[in-house]
Amino acid sequence: MKKLSIALVAATGLFTLSACNNNESETIVETKAGDITKDEFYQALKDRFGKDVLTELVHEKVLSEKYKVSDKEIQAEFDKYQAQLGTQFTSMVEMQGEDVIKDILKVDLLRKKAAEAEVKVTDEEVKEYYDSLKGKIKASHILVADEKTAKEIADKLKSGEKFEDLAKQYSTDPGSAQNGGDLGWFAKGSMVKEFEDTAFKLKEGEVSAPVKSDYGYHIIKVTKTVTTFEKMKDYLKEEASTQKLQQPDTIQSALDKELENANVKVKDEDLKNIFDKEETETNEKTTDTPSEK
Repeated sequence: MKKLSIALVAATGLFTLSACNNNESETIVETKAGDITKDEFYQALKDRFGKDVLTELVHEKVLSEKYKVSDKEIQAEFDKYQAQLGTQFTSMVEMQGEDVIKDILKVDLLRKKAAEAEVKVTDEEVKEYYDSLKGKIKASHILVADEKTAKEIADKLKSGEKFEDLAKQYSTDPGSAQNGGDLGWFAKGSMVKEFEDTAFKLKEGEVSAPVKSDYGYHIIKVTKTVTTFEKMKDYLKEEASTQKLQQPDTIQSALDKELENANVKVKDEDLKNIFDKEETETNEKTTDTPSEK
């Protein structure tokens, strides 16, 4: 699925493009060098953003018939990206406008809901996942350069501030900070010794004092440990479902099915093939940006 930044670039001409799509040739700019007509403007927008814009419009039109997204859900997604991307996201909002950003997020949520309806996780898959976690723990950390900062963070945690929020604010680990410090599941031998010696002694939900390693000072929180299959079954099924939803093929397959059921036919000759399977796969490869995780 296209990443948020690509969708935001396309959003520059989203509403203008759809509004200009008519047979008029009205002059919209006059200059001494010559005029610019609405048709010329439309063609320029189509050439630059046409595929992305039309995809957004069609997905919203088709998916909104079957799935509903509330203002609360859109705001939660907006807040999530704000927390993850910080000033980068703020700049996008300032350039594009909050309403446009929220329209893009709405379409993204509709796509996710379509994919969720298609994802199936079997009991066998859940059991295989459970077996793969033997000897592992799931933990998060906040990594900082100096002991003073680490102690300040430890005091904030004791006063009730959330671990995830502090990780996003302070952690210097680019691979986990935006995810609230989450490191996922790991076994012994995966981390540096100082980190590992402490992490595997913690109980589920317990937070360590600052731990020094060659990378700096870590504050570690064990978020999940392996118990019995029956106790973990529902949790692991949800995790396995989430992992499937993060696979581009899962979402694209759901979208292909919804578009086929909606009998989508593009009348514009320049854009008529954008929902063909081969064209869709090509667009995904050329427009994907690095993960925002």
